[in-house]
Amino acid sequence: MTERWMPHRLVYGLQQATDPQVSPDGRRVVYSVGAADPATQTMSSQLWLCDIDGGHARQLTSAGKHNGCPRWSPDGAWIAFVSDRDGGSGIFVLPAAGMGEARQVTKHKWGVSGLAWSPDGSKLAYNAPYDPANPEEATPDPNAAPPVRYTERIDYKSDGRGYIADKRSHIFVVDVASGERRRVTELAVDHGIPGWSPDGTLLAYTLGTPYVDGVRLQILDLASGATRETGGGEGRINAWAWSPSGERIILADDPTDSDQHDLFVYELASGVLRQLTDDLPFEPIAANDSSSSNGIWWLDERQVLFHAVHRAASELHTLDVESGALEPVVQWPALNGAVSMDDARRYAVLTYTSFDTVGEVAVYDLHTGATAIITSLNTEALRDAPPANWERFAVERGEFTIDGFLLTPPDFDPSKTYPLVLDIHGGPQWYYGFNFWPWQQVLASHGFLVAFANPRGSSSYGRHFVSRVRQDWGGEDFKDLMAVVDALVERPYVDAERTGIHGYSYGGYMTSWAIGQTQRFKACVCGAPVFDFESFRGTSDIGFGWGETQFGGAPHAAKEAYAKHSPSEFAHNATTPTLIVHGEADERCPIGQGEQMFIALKQAGCKVGFARYPGADHLFLMAGHPAHREDYWTRLLDWMREHLSE
Repeated sequence: MTERWMPHRLVYGLQQATDPQVSPDGRRVVYSVGAADPATQTMSSQLWLCDIDGGHARQLTSAGKHNGCPRWSPDGAWIAFVSDRDGGSGIFVLPAAGMGEARQVTKHKWGVSGLAWSPDGSKLAYNAPYDPANPEEATPDPNAAPPVRYTERIDYKSDGRGYIADKRSHIFVVDVASGERRRVTELAVDHGIPGWSPDGTLLAYTLGTPYVDGVRLQILDLASGATRETGGGEGRINAWAWSPSGERIILADDPTDSDQHDLFVYELASGVLRQLTDDLPFEPIAANDSSSSNGIWWLDERQVLFHAVHRAASELHTLDVESGALEPVVQWPALNGAVSMDDARRYAVLTYTSFDTVGEVAVYDLHTGATAIITSLNTEALRDAPPANWERFAVERGEFTIDGFLLTPPDFDPSKTYPLVLDIHGGPQWYYGFNFWPWQQVLASHGFLVAFANPRGSSSYGRHFVSRVRQDWGGEDFKDLMAVVDALVERPYVDAERTGIHGYSYGGYMTSWAIGQTQRFKACVCGAPVFDFESFRGTSDIGFGWGETQFGGAPHAAKEAYAKHSPSEFAHNATTPTLIVHGEADERCPIGQGEQMFIALKQAGCKVGFARYPGADHLFLMAGHPAHREDYWTRLLDWMREHLSE
């Protein structure tokens, strides 16, 4: 008997593979499997190992709640990983042959990430938070008053990390045999994931700025301590990789902060950074799995292979760094994660998620051109509760084609009529595409049509398209979305009188904007909105920088624009029954934005509810406490049922 997707089942009944790493010889794959335990309402993750074809799968770890970031030693004899089994965040090494226990190499109080073996296998470089006010990582006296927080930094807080003052992510190097470690970076900025030069003498990593992570690439000579920098500008370096000779570094960079990356090559001998592409029609490196930043690999000294997202679908491409010639390799109807490759550059191993495949590991064979999904973590769950049917469609608006997607219930009958919910993605420089989003599946499984689209401002469509939202939030992007709804309500099975709207982050902005502009929606669920540009600019962890580029400047210089595009200026027009959902520890779109919206709608006479999640940051919708995610998706379903029922 076919079952429906209930929020509880989506939270506790699915597993997620992350960060798959293929062995240097291309014979095996190690990966982390995460799952939520309904008995304890906690997340856990353990390492698994299988053959390249998925055979002989076995669990490698069982101790601790969180085991991840697996990395093969260069000779394939050891697997390094991060675990909380001994408290804190430790680096362990485990014999890849499976004989013997894991050995702790070093340990930090806070989260370790970004493991990278030195080419000779004797050392590991990694990221860990470093607090100059507490360099020994001492535990505070529980009986003492909480310390006073004083800062002179504009970037004193960060979503997911809270109040950070001068604590930043630094690069450490540890000797695998002795455990002797040292911090090799000094600047009071966040340092990105390290990578060794092929001869082991240099380390490269990214450097951040007050509101953008990784805008420059720094190269450190480990013997002398001398550094040099490349890249730079205003936008983020998405990924980078050393060439086999160590004479070049390939970078996916956005030096003008245009929200669109291009590819560059840095020549170490000359110090010249050369641009290879100009206005790619896709977003290079963008990955659905954020567990690793890697997505670009040298095939030889001239050719690189990289992951990209094009029109909301994952692709692999090659680039000739001499000619700049691009060649497509493969496209999948999926949104995949970061790529790892074997030494021979035959296999590309990645996470794979589509509308009907969730959280699996896939292998692409560059020799045969075949893709194989080698795990079956969620096959049984998807058989018992089938995912929604899907359709891709397009709406023409002026110079642009707007991509849209429609999910229909598994038992969809076109002779019946259904309520429609428009779901709006975050960003705005992001995208919806070939992915299994739990909240969408909940709605579709319970008889709703779910529409989502990529209006102008969405990434994966090139620089011209992605830049069209800047200083025009709630303008043409809103019209794009309304055109999608207009096109769908013309269909005979769509009930135009029963339409709802849901969105989170920028999607929350757009839902709060929409209900002040139109009364067409009969129900609204608004997650973590940007509701008032001026208060957002001064309270968000990125509002003082990123907000100004999006909104047109500081409030005193763009007061008219702030008022013109802020939902707070139009909320008095709203009549739509609205549920606001917000994490109380959200530093990206702070809880005050939801509070302002709640008061405005209350005073406008709307029916409005406000669900607040203690301790939840901006990304809790996707990676927060299991009970909070279940509650959110349940409230979303119940609100739409209440207000869109016949």
